[in-house]
Amino acid sequence: MDLWSNAEGDKAVGLDVAGKWSSLLSHNTDDPTLFAKRDSITEFFRLRLGFNGYYEDWLNWELAYEQRARWLSQGAGTGGGVLPCEADAPFRIRQLDWQAINDGERFIWRHEIDRALVSFHRQWGEVTLGRQAIGLGRGRLFSAVDIFSPFSPLEIDREWRQGVDAARVEYQLSDTSSAEVIAAIGETWEKSALIARLRGYFDEIDAEFIFGKRAEDLMVAGVVSAAVMEAEVHCELALYNTPEAQTDGGIFNNDHEVAKAVFGGSYTFDVGNGLTFLTEYHYSGFGLKDVGRVTDKLDEPTFAERIIRGDTQTLGREALAYQLSYPFSISLNGAFLVLHSPQDGSAVLSPSLIWDFSKSASLLGSIFIPCGDQPSGGKIKSEYGSTPLSFFLQLRMYY
Repeated sequence: MDLWSNAEGDKAVGLDVAGKWSSLLSHNTDDPTLFAKRDSITEFFRLRLGFNGYYEDWLNWELAYEQRARWLSQGAGTGGGVLPCEADAPFRIRQLDWQAINDGERFIWRHEIDRALVSFHRQWGEVTLGRQAIGLGRGRLFSAVDIFSPFSPLEIDREWRQGVDAARVEYQLSDTSSAEVIAAIGETWEKSALIARLRGYFDEIDAEFIFGKRAEDLMVAGVVSAAVMEAEVHCELALYNTPEAQTDGGIFNNDHEVAKAVFGGSYTFDVGNGLTFLTEYHYSGFGLKDVGRVTDKLDEPTFAERIIRGDTQTLGREALAYQLSYPFSISLNGAFLVLHSPQDGSAVLSPSLIWDFSKSASLLGSIFIPCGDQPSGGKIKSEYGSTPLSFFLQLRMYY
C-alpha cells in the first residue's frame, strides 16, 4: 500500500498490513505431569504493520510493529514447536516487546517492534543498521550455521523471522564474491555475536566461509551448494568451541569442541505439475546421545538456554527429514513432511495444504502425527514421541 511518493518516483513511503489467525488443536500424550489435559486448543493471532520506504537508489528503511495474542485452553501445552516461541529473542539490546495483558496462563497479549532498520547502498556494497532478520546457510529444515533465531523444524509459518539488533557491512570483492561483517548486539558482550563471512559463486557452485563468535562460543564454518545435473545439493559444516564441557563429549577428544552438519538435496520429477523431493540429514553435537536424559538436562541453565536460543534444533544428535511437495494448481499446493530420529526411531508425519483463495488471502492446514516412545512420569523418552497429535489451521490476509 503506497502512502506517499514523489512525482519522479524515486522517493516513497509504503505500508504492508498482514493478519494471521492460527488454531492448534492437540491430543496430548497420556502423561499428566507434562500435559494436564489430553485435549487442548491454542488460538494465536498476529497483526503486523510493516512501514517501508526508499530515497532514490541509495537508501531504504523498514519498521515493523506487531500485535500478537495467544489464548490457551485449560492445560494446553506450549505448541510443540509448531507455534513461535514466546521466549525473549536473542541478540537484542532491548526486547522492545511489551506485555499488554496477561490473564494468568490462559490469555497473553503482547506487542513489539520486530524491525527497525536503515540500509545504505553504494557501488562497493551496502551497510544495514538496526533490527533486522538475518538468515545464514542453505539448509531448508535444519541448519548448522543459522545462529540468529532459527526456526523450529516443525514450525509451519516461516514468513517472519525474529529480528536481531545488528550492523551488517558487505563489500563486493568482485562481480561474484563479497566479504561481510555482521555484529549482532545483545545486552552484554557475552550475549552478542560477531562474525565475518566470505561468499562467492563459480558457475553452478555457491560457497561461503564463516568465522567469529556466537555469544560465548567461537565458531568456524563452511557452506556449499551446487546444481548437480538437474538436482540441487547443499552442505553445511560448523565447529564450535564452547566454554562449558559437553557431557556427551565433543570431537577430536575435546569436550569443548562441538560439530554440527547438514547434508541435503532436492530434485523435481517431471510428474504432472512437478513433484519435488527434498531430503536432509542433520547432526548436532549439542544434542544428547540418549534423548531419555533430556528432561533432567533441561534443569541445567546452559543446556536450556541453548535449546531456547536455537543452538540445537534437535534434542538428540541426529535427525533426518524427507519432504514431498506438489502444486496441484496455481492456487493449491500440497506437501508431506517426515521428520525422523535414527537414534530412537521416533518420527513426525505431517501432510499439509495451502490454498490461495484470493490475491490477498490464503488458508493453510497441516496435521502432525507422532510416532515413537511416549513420555511417562514427566520424562521425555524420544525425540518426537512427545509431540502431540495435532491439527493446525491458519488464515492469512494481506493488504
